[in-house]
Amino acid sequence: MRVKDIKERIEKAYALLENCVVCPRKCRVNRLRGEKGFCGVGKNPKVASYNLHYGEEPPISGTKGSGTIFFSGCNLRCIYCQNFPISQMRHGKEITAQELVDMMLYLQSQGAHNINLVTPTHFVPQILEALSFAWNEGLDLPLVYNTSGYEAEESLELMRGIIDVYLPDMRYSSNEIAKELSSAENYVQINRKAIKLMYQQVGNLVTNETGIARKGLIIRHLILPGGLAGSDQTFRFIKEEISDDVWVSLMGQYFPSFKANTHVSINRKISPDEYESAIESFFKWGLKRGWMQDGAKRKT
Repeated sequence: MRVKDIKERIEKAYALLENCVVCPRKCRVNRLRGEKGFCGVGKNPKVASYNLHYGEEPPISGTKGSGTIFFSGCNLRCIYCQNFPISQMRHGKEITAQELVDMMLYLQSQGAHNINLVTPTHFVPQILEALSFAWNEGLDLPLVYNTSGYEAEESLELMRGIIDVYLPDMRYSSNEIAKELSSAENYVQINRKAIKLMYQQVGNLVTNETGIARKGLIIRHLILPGGLAGSDQTFRFIKEEISDDVWVSLMGQYFPSFKANTHVSINRKISPDEYESAIESFFKWGLKRGWMQDGAKRKT
């Protein structure tokens, strides 16, 4: 979505990189000079891949696919990350803003329903710059902000009126577990503030006549072994402090990846009973809109 003050936003966003506070890590390195903090990237955007993706939630992938752009690096250190070559090892290619524009326009030309920015948090300034060019070159698709949910409020405010669909994770309800499994301090408070702000910006999911997302919030919740994701507390928060009309994707595909096999609490897949327990908790708290993992069927 175009905004009139895009130049001012770009300036404010790049200023965040000079003493980097673009995410909650607040590493305070000068990324404009190529210094690297926790995310491991400098000034230029770095992209691992871009393609049409058909495995997202139905309103995102639709029938033509979501135009995903996978950014390299991450501000979390999830020891079970299934995309660790991209997030932790930072595989990918450093590109210019114009090359990012070209990726967006290419995906649009291939019929993508949207531009899906995957792990965009540490590249907010570069994304804003690319969008300022892309809109002038004909980009006219909804923008999806596909994030771990560990976000700085100042960066999210810069995206107000620009992002159409927020697609954040709510990974944990315990700061202790978040620190142990993702090296994320104060994850719960930071994540919940971010979710509230996202909802305030875009509201509940709105789709077009064919069921494709035009605007709104979709929350993803990955079920972890042994109840480590804190599903019950997460669903209670959504019900009491967001809305019982929010769409939630209950993901049951967890498997021990990356360093998970060395950690006894998460070195196995979740059991059918654990997934069923999360579903029961979802409905117990009065939530009614979402997808279960078996074929992404809608539950109402």
